[in-house]
Amino acid sequence: MLKKISSGKVREIYDAGEGRLLIVTSDRISAYDVIMPTAIPGKGKILNGLAEFWFELLGGVIKNHLISTDIKDFPAPFNTEEYAGRTMLVKRLKMLPYECIVRGYITGSAWESYKKDGTACGIPQPEGLSLCDKFPTPLFTPSTKAEEGHDINITFEEMEKGLGSELAGLVRDKTVEIYLRASEYAAKRGIIIADTKLEFGLDENGELVLADEVLTPDSSRFWSAENYEVGKDQSSFDKQYLRDWLRDTGNKGVEPGPELPADVVRETQNKYALAYKLITGKEIA
Repeated sequence: MLKKISSGKVREIYDAGEGRLLIVTSDRISAYDVIMPTAIPGKGKILNGLAEFWFELLGGVIKNHLISTDIKDFPAPFNTEEYAGRTMLVKRLKMLPYECIVRGYITGSAWESYKKDGTACGIPQPEGLSLCDKFPTPLFTPSTKAEEGHDINITFEEMEKGLGSELAGLVRDKTVEIYLRASEYAAKRGIIIADTKLEFGLDENGELVLADEVLTPDSSRFWSAENYEVGKDQSSFDKQYLRDWLRDTGNKGVEPGPELPADVVRETQNKYALAYKLITGKEIA
């Protein structure tokens, strides 16, 4: 049996030997840093499939850690149908201790800070922006990775102190380039990527490598381009529906999380499946 390295909100990570990891994506869902006791059937396969799709599409922008998603390449006991579609064999990296967030539209915590002091996560913005307005240029707003609870927003200058100017600049530039490339692709398929967070690591040669999940409904805000309207909350293909339900029922951030009603599970499942279909052009198996 492989040694389990970590168990996150959604993923289980195992040491596959020879500088490799095996990442199994579960159907768990979390919101406001709380794991819900009710799973979303098929969600793990959707996240895994989307990450694989984006890794391939973005291959010309940056290297990634993916080795294989074929169960024939997995070590036992993970080489069975139980793990098909929700598992990745990846290269082990020295992970950078930052969430690399890029924001194309003003929403979430960026909107909250703008209303308070005219900044988006500490970055001054023009007067007169409305909820869900598009920023003149995408913003890079990194954060620390918290083992528990909320990540902490930091400035680019603080990240520079941790990584050095050259690496920090490369991380910022690649994060924005990935966002722009993915946004251009998604827009042609009816999806606005409002924001997303990425993670990077360094390989044995010190080269920057894209890792973890990429541009999924768990790590991004996906809005309907058809229904987009500045000044209001947007129709989305991510877990904002679940967040709204938790907020409206008084369960925002409450631990343990509540059991989810069947209609909330079904609606969340449908939104994730639709995001997968619009982006990849395929139905999830």
